[in-house]
Amino acid sequence: VKKIKSCFYSSFVFLSSIYYSYGTYNIMDNGTEWMTDFSDIESKFSFRTSEEPEDDLCYIVPGQPETIKECNFNPDNKTFVVIHGWTVTGMFESWVPKLVTALYEREPTANVIVVDWLSRAQQHYPTSAAYTKLVGRDVAKFVNWLQAEIDYPWEKLHLLGYSLGAHVAGIAGLLTKHKVNRITGMDPAGPSFEYADAQSTLSPDDALFVDVLHTNTRGSPDRSIGIQRPVGHIDIYPNGGTFQPGCDLQNTVLMVATTGLRNMDQIVKCSHERSIHLFIDSLVNQEQESFAYRCSSKDSFNKGMCLSCRKNRCNKVGYRVNKIRTRRSSKMYMKTRDMMPYKVFHYQVKVHFFGKTQLSYTDQPMKISLYGIHGEKENIPYIMPALNTNTTVSFLLTTDADIGELLMVKLLWEKDTLISWPWWNPDTFHIRKLRIKSGETQSIIIFSAKEGEFSYLSRGGEAVVFVKDKEAQSSRKNQRLHKLKMHGSSFKQSTE
Repeated sequence: VKKIKSCFYSSFVFLSSIYYSYGTYNIMDNGTEWMTDFSDIESKFSFRTSEEPEDDLCYIVPGQPETIKECNFNPDNKTFVVIHGWTVTGMFESWVPKLVTALYEREPTANVIVVDWLSRAQQHYPTSAAYTKLVGRDVAKFVNWLQAEIDYPWEKLHLLGYSLGAHVAGIAGLLTKHKVNRITGMDPAGPSFEYADAQSTLSPDDALFVDVLHTNTRGSPDRSIGIQRPVGHIDIYPNGGTFQPGCDLQNTVLMVATTGLRNMDQIVKCSHERSIHLFIDSLVNQEQESFAYRCSSKDSFNKGMCLSCRKNRCNKVGYRVNKIRTRRSSKMYMKTRDMMPYKVFHYQVKVHFFGKTQLSYTDQPMKISLYGIHGEKENIPYIMPALNTNTTVSFLLTTDADIGELLMVKLLWEKDTLISWPWWNPDTFHIRKLRIKSGETQSIIIFSAKEGEFSYLSRGGEAVVFVKDKEAQSSRKNQRLHKLKMHGSSFKQSTE
C-alpha cells in the first residue's frame, strides 16, 4: 500500500504542472465569444428521469434548442446538475442513480441533469484534476445557453459536485453570466487543490450559497483524499471529517465479501463517498434531519462545548440547510451513525469530580445510561481521557435513538484491567451533580445524586444513579426559546 501511495504522489508531483497549463487556458478570457462556441464541448448532459435513473435516454445539447423539449425539460421547476468525480472504471458509479432517485423523491417535478465527463475523468489523476477547468467551462457554457434559450431563472439552479466534480461545479459557477443559486460540494478533492487559488477550486464566490460536506480529510494537507480547508459559506465536518464510522477495513472487507467484487473500491473510498450518502439521507429522511454545530476545533466539539444554536451556531445538514452567508466560512461539526439514517442526538455531559485523596487517571473506560420519557439508551461506552480529583470534565455523548426529555442518568466506571488493585479498597470519586445539555432541543437539565448529597463512583464498582433535579426547571424554558429561535427571522427556511 505504501509503494502504491508513493507511486501515486510521485506521479502527482511530476504531472501536476499539467493542471496549471490547462488551468490558465482562457478561463478568465475577457471576451465572450468562447461562451457561445459549443464546438469544443466534450462533456455530455444527460437528462435523467425518475423512471430510469440509471440510463442516459436523452441528452440536452448546447446549441440545439430542440433537445430541451425532446427531453421534456420543465422550465418552471428546479434544476439539479449532478457532476461526478474521478473514476477508475470509466463508468458512472453506483451513487449516481441513487442520488438521482433521491432528488426526484424529494422534488418530483424537478429536472435532474447528470454531467458526463467520463472520458476526461478516467485519466491519470493529475491529468483529470487539470481537466476540471475545461469541464467547468463546458458546464458554464451549458448553463448560460440553457438560461438564455428559455429565460430560465438563475435562482432555480443547484449544482451538486462530488470529489473533482465539486471543483468543476465551482469553476462553472465562477464562469456563468450570473451566480447560480447554490452549489453543494460533496467532499471536494484534496490533491492538486488544497493550496490552489479560488479560481481553480470550489469557493464561496462561485454561487449565492455554497455548502460543503468534508468526510475524508485524513492525512497531511494535499495528501488527503478530500480537501481539508473550508471552501464554502458553510463547511460541515461529520465525525471530524477525517474518517467515517462503518468505513474501517473490517466492515468494508465484509461488504465486499457479501456484495461482490464490484464494491472493492469501497475499501478506499467509503469515507469519501459518505458525503453523497449524507446528502441523500437529508433528501429521503425528512423526519430525521441531522444538525451540525459551529465550533473552533474538532477537539472542542468532542468535549461537547459547541452545542449552541444561538446566533446561527447550529444548522441543518444537507438539502434543507439554512443559507447563512458570513464573511468567513463557518466550520461545523456533527456525529453520525454508521448507516442511514445517519442522525444521532448530541449531548454535552458536564461533571465535577470531588475526592478526599488526590487521584489521577487517563483513558478510563466508562459506561453511561440515559433514561428519557420516550425510552432509554443503556451502556453507552466512553473513554474518559483524563480523570482527576477536584476537576470538572465536559464530554460529548451521542445516541441513535430519540429518548425524549431526560429523567435519569447512570454512570459506571469499569475496570480497565482484569485485576483492579487494590480490589478491597477501590479508588472513589464523589459526584454531587451532572449537567446535561441537548444539542437538538437546547434543553439544559441538572441531575442530582439519587440518594444523599453525593454519589460515590468507584472503579469497578456499581453504577451510580442521578435523577432530574426538581429545582432546576431550565429545560422547558430553553426548549421554548429554541422553538422561538428556530421559527424566528434568523432561521427562516429556504430551499430555493
